[in-house]
Amino acid sequence: MPKTVASKTCSRSVLKITAALLLLAGLTFLAGCQGVSAGGSGSPGQPSGTLSLSAMNLDFGSITAGNSKTLTVTATNSGTASLSINGAAFSTKYFSLTGPSLPASLASGQSTTISIKFTPDKANTFNATANITSDASNASMNLSLTGDGTASPAVLGSNPASLNFGTVTIGTNQTISETLTNSGGSSATISQVSISGTGFTLNGIAAPVTLNAGQSTTFNVGFTPSASGTASGNITITSTASDPTLTISLTGAGTAAIGQLSVSPTTLDLGNVVVGSSGSASGTLTATGANVTVSGASPNNSLFTVGGLSLPVTILAGQSVPFTVTFSPVTTGGASATLTFTSNAQPATTTEALSGTGTAAPTHSVALSWNASTSGGISGYNIYRAIYTSSCGSFSKVNGSLDANTVYTDSNVVNGTSYCYATTAVDTSSQESAYSNIVSNVQIPAQ
Repeated sequence: MPKTVASKTCSRSVLKITAALLLLAGLTFLAGCQGVSAGGSGSPGQPSGTLSLSAMNLDFGSITAGNSKTLTVTATNSGTASLSINGAAFSTKYFSLTGPSLPASLASGQSTTISIKFTPDKANTFNATANITSDASNASMNLSLTGDGTASPAVLGSNPASLNFGTVTIGTNQTISETLTNSGGSSATISQVSISGTGFTLNGIAAPVTLNAGQSTTFNVGFTPSASGTASGNITITSTASDPTLTISLTGAGTAAIGQLSVSPTTLDLGNVVVGSSGSASGTLTATGANVTVSGASPNNSLFTVGGLSLPVTILAGQSVPFTVTFSPVTTGGASATLTFTSNAQPATTTEALSGTGTAAPTHSVALSWNASTSGGISGYNIYRAIYTSSCGSFSKVNGSLDANTVYTDSNVVNGTSYCYATTAVDTSSQESAYSNIVSNVQIPAQ
């Protein structure tokens, strides 16, 4: 209940009157001249909400940058009246409230769980304060937050993942470039690089090598066979990456002879092709003397494309593989190109001449003829046409003026359409006869 205290300057008679009024109002009066004050909602004896937290500090520990972790604290209304949690303000963007939805009401004695998420974006120590506000007697509370962001682990990869040297003549060397890349978020130190397998060598890298996040290094791997037959080996990369051992497989074959690559035909004519469409022709690649690995097939004119080969392709000695060339003209007229095949044969390139002609789409016409009318005084004839589907549609006249002859050529037709035709005779009095016999389903080719 509110308390009323008399002013220090009050007189005894005033006190008596005040006391009487207060007693009439059913209120408690404290006599004396200590002063008068009015208590608020938090005054002793009046119900109020009081917010308490189960912890005043949250430590999220170490979280990999880009990931998240959520911790909770219990908020309890330990007061005698309900309260409302109105807000949660964070001093940095790396901490955020995920629950409950605010405002949130708590009855006396009721609790709720406050969930806070930590999302670091880099390797760093993050400290923050969450200010919880409410209409409780303790209207503002600070919750201390801390967490460590750590970089994602190093991830070491190779490109290509394996190396195939194909067939190499004994005593000669073939070299392929290899790239190591750290795609993780932390640095990786390569402590050892080793190679195994007869005839395989590497150069251009010496441990230790440190690759920062996103960094790459390139080195060369060579194969020099000393005998005929297949060979295999491995490159082993030892590092501090998440996978401490990276293995790159090596394969190759030695041959005593030098392979030859031939193409047939040496000149490939794709003929006439309608503009906007494509025409194809086939050719053959043949290896002699030794296995040949074809690594490229490139025409020097974009109107021609090569298909049917999955490169690189190894052609065994004495064997052949087919391929196709497609010609797709965009204008009328002749076109030519040189198709170059690259391989480990001797010589290293083999060529084929390509040619083709772009032609316009064909146009069609319908030639009509009929018997002359036996009636007298005929001035000429009209020609009528209708679209044909399953039957003739409505006829319309196609000639601009009377045709005095008994022949007519309809050049205004659409490719891929079918028509019906009929004629009438017109005399000197402009009287027109009925339709002649009807010619149905005259089909115009699509091209």
